[in-house]
Amino acid sequence: MSRLDIQRAAEPQLTADVRMYETAANGRMGPALPGWGCQAVISKTSPQQGWDALPLLRDRPLCPGETRQLGFVFLSDPEATEALRQAGRFYLWEGRFVGEAVVVF
Repeated sequence: MSRLDIQRAAEPQLTADVRMYETAANGRMGPALPGWGCQAVISKTSPQQGWDALPLLRDRPLCPGETRQLGFVFLSDPEATEALRQAGRFYLWEGRFVGEAVVVF
């Protein structure tokens, strides 16, 4: 199953309200397209521990500055979901911080 297939059909392991940073605030230069993955990290300070995350974009790109409720699938579930739920908030890392998320459930 490809990343794109997972994003289209997978049941979320965690749901969060996601806010992508504006490009001018060091966010992505363009939209995150279906199939996009990133690291989910709990803290913006070192040392950073992160988990490989697949935001479930379904078939809609996620643009800089956009806020949307998304499901997530993690390659290291259940460790990732437990840690992120406990933290309540996490950040999306793609070589830099490009967004943040507040856990809904």
